Amino acid sequence: MSNKKFVYVTYIATTAEKVWQALIKGDLTRQWWKSEMVSDWKPGSGWEHIKDDGNRTVEHIGTVVESIANKRLVMTWVSPTNAIDKTKHSTVSIDIDTLGEKLRLTVTHEELTPEVLKGISFGWPLVLSSLKSFLETGKPLDF
Repeated sequence: MSNKKFVYVTYIATTAEKVWQALIKGDLTRQWWKSEMVSDWKPGSGWEHIKDDGNRTVEHIGTVVESIANKRLVMTWVSPTNAIDKTKHSTVSIDIDTLGEKLRLTVTHEELTPEVLKGISFGWPLVLSSLKSFLETGKPLDF
């Protein structure tokens, strides 16, 4: 593991419940992320990030560490090919803070290898911008 981390903060004109549903419901994540997040989202449960590529390729997997509806989701994160190597696992924390009629969404991805940091430094801003667009306009970004 590494002590490298990535933090992304955005503000969205929506409700905490809508953000939460967009994060955990596979039919919604497919719309803004082009991938499906699959889990029962209970602490200790596994989760899968499945590409909407026609082959249902499992791109990332992990374990749900913490799940507080409309507030906080924490999960481990690793590619299936690196699942056995604990040094390749990272942790993603998603915090939702309501601020009147908008909210602050903070994604913190920690314990990153330099290779993963490089990839997610491009990936998280893209998919979270798509989430924001999807929730505010009904249309995700086309990427």
